[in-house]
Amino acid sequence: MSNVLRKNYPALGEVKAPYVHSVKHGQTLYISGLTAFGTPAHHKGIAEQAEEIFSLLRKIVSAEDADFSALIKVTIFITSFDEIDELRNVLYRNYGDHLPASSLVEVSRLFSPDLSIEIEAIFGL
Repeated sequence: MSNVLRKNYPALGEVKAPYVHSVKHGQTLYISGLTAFGTPAHHKGIAEQAEEIFSLLRKIVSAEDADFSALIKVTIFITSFDEIDELRNVLYRNYGDHLPASSLVEVSRLFSPDLSIEIEAIFGL
């Protein structure tokens, strides 16, 4: 599969697990699940963590010479629906007029107990 490019982005920090930040296949960019781990938002609420994740997504999209309007699909994993209204506000603000297809899944926990959200995304380039 010569048209597959696997990539890490230095601005997102070192990957210390068996995955890459993104895989580009043709004109589609698949972004691994991102969290606020190791950032100032790590120990904050779901809204702050989500904003940090969107900041990371924007860094990736910018590095790929695309913009956020190319967002096709997100899968969002949360540990509780308690702050869902705050999360929705963050989502609407970041999506703007380009609402993606979306899945929202409650999970019992993420890899760090302080994390409340993880987002993976697919962009068309």
